[in-house]
Amino acid sequence: MKESVPDPSPDSAARAGPRSRLPGPLLLVTDRLGATRPLTETVAAFLGAGGSWVWFRDRDLPRDERRRLAERVAERVFAEGGTLTIGSDLDLAAELGADGVHLGGGHGDRIGAARNRLGTRALIGLSAHSSTETAEAAARGADYATLSPIFPSASKPGYGPALGPDAIRTAPGLPIVALGGVTADTVGACRAAGAAACAVMGAVMSAPDPGTATRRLLEAWNRAQ
Repeated sequence: MKESVPDPSPDSAARAGPRSRLPGPLLLVTDRLGATRPLTETVAAFLGAGGSWVWFRDRDLPRDERRRLAERVAERVFAEGGTLTIGSDLDLAAELGADGVHLGGGHGDRIGAARNRLGTRALIGLSAHSSTETAEAAARGADYATLSPIFPSASKPGYGPALGPDAIRTAPGLPIVALGGVTADTVGACRAAGAAACAVMGAVMSAPDPGTATRRLLEAWNRAQ
C-alpha cells in the first residue's frame, strides 16, 4: 500500500488545476483476458518502457479475486513510482491507497463522495461518450473524462459509431483522455485534436512485446507536438 501523504491546502490544489495533475500521456487500461503475458508482467513492461499511469479495470472478477489481483498490480505500480487508478470501486481504491478512481458513465453523482473518501489530491475520472457527457463531468468536478469510442474498437461495441478525433476538439470543460481504438498510428491525431492523454488497452495488453508497444505509442505521441 502506498504511504499516505497529507493533502495540500485547497488553495494549492486549485492552483495546480486538473490538467497539470494528469500523470502522463498514456493511461493503460488493464485486461488480463486479452493480455499475452500475466497481467502484472504486462504492467511492469509498460512502466519500464516509460508509461506511468495504470487504470486497473478487470471488473468481471468476484470481489475477493479482484482485490487480490489489484493488490499485485498496485505493488508493481507503486514500486515504479507510477500512478494507480481503480475502476469504479471506491472502497477498493481507498483500501489500496490508490491515486484515484475512474467512475462509469452516469455516475457523476459519486464524484463528491469519491473526493471526500480519497482526498483532494485524488484523480477522479468519469467515462463519457458525447460532448454533453463531458460537459456534465466538468460541471460535477471530475479531473478528466475519457471520451469514447474515438476510433472503432472491439472493446467498445455498444456505444455507437466511432466519434473521431474531431469530437475531442468540441469536448468542453476539462482534460479529455481519448479512448477506443487508440494505436501508435492514431495517438498523434488524438493529441493534435487536443487530447490531454490517450487510454490504451489492446495496443499494449495484446502486444507480443508490451514494452516495445508502449515505446512506440510514446514516440508517436511526442512526434505530434
